[in-house]
Amino acid sequence: MRVLIAGASGLIGSALGDRLRREGHEVRRLVRREAREGGEFRWDPPSGTIASGAFEGVDAVVNLGGKRLFPGRWSAMRKQQLTDSRVEPTEVLAEAVAEHGVGVLVNASAVGYYGNAGSSIVDESAPRGRGFLAELCEAWEGATAAAGDARVVKIRTGLVLSARGGLYGLLRPLFRLGLGGRLGSGRQYMPWISLDDEVGAIVHVLTHEDVSGPVNLTGPEPVTNAEFTRAVGRALHRPAPWWVPGIALKAALGQAGEEMALYGQRAVPAALEHSGYAFRHRTLAGALAAA
Repeated sequence: MRVLIAGASGLIGSALGDRLRREGHEVRRLVRREAREGGEFRWDPPSGTIASGAFEGVDAVVNLGGKRLFPGRWSAMRKQQLTDSRVEPTEVLAEAVAEHGVGVLVNASAVGYYGNAGSSIVDESAPRGRGFLAELCEAWEGATAAAGDARVVKIRTGLVLSARGGLYGLLRPLFRLGLGGRLGSGRQYMPWISLDDEVGAIVHVLTHEDVSGPVNLTGPEPVTNAEFTRAVGRALHRPAPWWVPGIALKAALGQAGEEMALYGQRAVPAALEHSGYAFRHRTLAGALAAA
């Protein structure tokens, strides 16, 4: 299979490219700079241009691009940047997928689609929640509509656990210094997934023709923030005695602090498991040990 990846240099994209190559697939990368290596093709989403030959013989496109949501406050300008970095590139790729007759588009999204879902279990049939993240995810997913007859998979990813980056990469040094602790009430759910399973699930949806539409990429056993905090402390053999009040997070980071740290989704991978995916790390303890 020949796969074209946008966002190939990030935590997930680089691990996905490595996995696909190990399995004998050809990987091409879309880059914003000048192409420097074989298999790289320059593209510029604002102008809608993609280097000639990028889609030649391509079987599937994986779009993982987008500016980081955190850290930092979400000013009006920042929100627009976050939206522009996701929606416009997705529209450009979707149109190119349709134009070149590519069979599959796997497009990133996030469990933030469900907003603050409380303790209710949410699968892919759950409606969009409220908040900026939910609206952003809806627009992001909606931009795939231009892909025409392609099979489109919208991967709503949870918190990816890896020592190389992501949330755990940020938390690990703090916990090692004994500065770990729960956020707000600690009752908000944190839908996690190991990097191994994130990549494995993407490969799974690429190669299983019966999978389409939204797919939660989360571990099968979501935990609360308090449970997550205790598990990280145990994994690193450090106490996690601290508590950051929700009001302090909102005061320091505004809407970003509220939605990223205090909102929760008890999201489960119903579509993924129904399609036959076998998790490598079914528990948080196993995922943290791997990280």
